[in-house]
Amino acid sequence: MIKAGIVGGTGYTGVELLRILAIHPEVEVACITSRSEAGIAVSDMYPNLRGYYELAFTEPDIDVLASCDLVFFATPHGVAMRMAPELLARGVRIVDLSADFRIKDLDVWARWYGMPHETAEWAEKAVYGLPEVARDAIRDARLVANPGCYPTAVQLGFLPLLENGLIRTGHLVADAKSGASGAGRQANVGMLHGEVGESFKAYGASGHRHLPEIRQGLELAAGGKVGISFVPHLVPMIRGIEATLYAELETPEDFDRLQSLYEGRFRDEPFVDVMPFGSHPETRSVRGENTCRMALHRQENSPVVIVTSVIDNLVKGAAGQAVQNMNIMFGLTEHAGLRAPALLP
Repeated sequence: MIKAGIVGGTGYTGVELLRILAIHPEVEVACITSRSEAGIAVSDMYPNLRGYYELAFTEPDIDVLASCDLVFFATPHGVAMRMAPELLARGVRIVDLSADFRIKDLDVWARWYGMPHETAEWAEKAVYGLPEVARDAIRDARLVANPGCYPTAVQLGFLPLLENGLIRTGHLVADAKSGASGAGRQANVGMLHGEVGESFKAYGASGHRHLPEIRQGLELAAGGKVGISFVPHLVPMIRGIEATLYAELETPEDFDRLQSLYEGRFRDEPFVDVMPFGSHPETRSVRGENTCRMALHRQENSPVVIVTSVIDNLVKGAAGQAVQNMNIMFGLTEHAGLRAPALLP
């Protein structure tokens, strides 16, 4: 059994990790930390986990965490980069769900996150954990930077087009929408039901922290510079991300082979589902499931490819992908703990 610890277990991604790991056949959750809720039983805070865990939240203790085989960080930015080096030095492997190790250019990271990065050595060594791109590197990694939710949906949707050099990369567009859980569990007037319900808005239109992460991944796939306009939106639902992606083909005649190209690229990927051409993936079709579901579209004879991509922001966009990465790191089947179908209705 893999002995796992979770640092920062009281947020939505933390409880999602607990939910998934509760039925994982190869994992025992040995400790879960929270400075603010230390001493409170997990099942008292999250009654859906009654009967699954006898754990209580504890103060972070390096010695306790160092007894684990792997530690998940489900913390605000700035925490993992301070705690990870000592755990790594003691042989613990890490999957970090925060943004601390996602961006390789640390000047860019500091500009977007408002603080200097403190562990340049491990930022360089960290593997960006998008399994559909970096599976081999993840397998041997000691530190995996779990991708963000928007970047997962956007990168997977554009990937085959960029890898095959089929589109003009000067100005891609990602129009994305997320449910309120993407903002986290902290108290925030703007996230109250009376503020979010029956409303719809863009935010971060002048620049969002996920933009440099998205650009970094797209440029890796393209092998060169990529221009991307990314605008996120808040919609009145709890879970889910829908990204509508736009790109112009270099050669419009290539449209005829795009469906088979996408199906071929993702045929062996356990958590990517390419739907028939012209389908409209729904966020509810992936709720609670570690799947990115996508479809291709074209309007009349336009050279513009439209890709619609949906994920559950808390699963494939966070905790589920983290468990998928852990499975790869320990040589387990990628489906372990992740086989449950989506919740409908």
